[in-house]
Amino acid sequence: MASSKAHHATGWAAGIIAAALASKAATSVDYVSCALAVLGGVVGATAPDWLEVAWWTRRKRLWIAHRSLTHWGIGWVALLYWSYHALGSHVMAVPAFGFAAGGLMHLVADWPNPLGVPWIATRHSLNLWNSGRCDFIIVALAWLAAFMVGDHVWFDDVHTVHAINFVKALPIHAWLIRAGYPALS
Repeated sequence: MASSKAHHATGWAAGIIAAALASKAATSVDYVSCALAVLGGVVGATAPDWLEVAWWTRRKRLWIAHRSLTHWGIGWVALLYWSYHALGSHVMAVPAFGFAAGGLMHLVADWPNPLGVPWIATRHSLNLWNSGRCDFIIVALAWLAAFMVGDHVWFDDVHTVHAINFVKALPIHAWLIRAGYPALS
């Protein structure tokens, strides 16, 4: 399991991705809808954990086992699918799309942990590191994805091209080409 801070940080990135995709998919999405998609992403990124808590009791214990039903991949993908296809026709589709994107980002952040995530029927783990370790990698990859999706949808890849050209201009790039690594296209 990634830390709470990592889930929040990746939730913002998931919300930006959801806002970009929603604004591209539906013609009636405005700035308020995009803001709701971002907020939905932040709330959704922590949802698999807080949905397990029995908030109706005093003890606030878990009402189901951790990483069971609320971490099930099929449920989050189904919500993402429904909300994407409801964009423009249902008032709650954009925030639900952000919420589902955040929930999926939560599962992706938990996936490298040895405990794994129940994507379809059983748990699957990438078994890369233990809980709370390497959160920087997950957060950096989430924000890189948000940058690339947002740049593609809203700016026609202008910033991505500039970033690639910047990397090409670095001295390390020329050294890697001489060492036999492929050049960036």
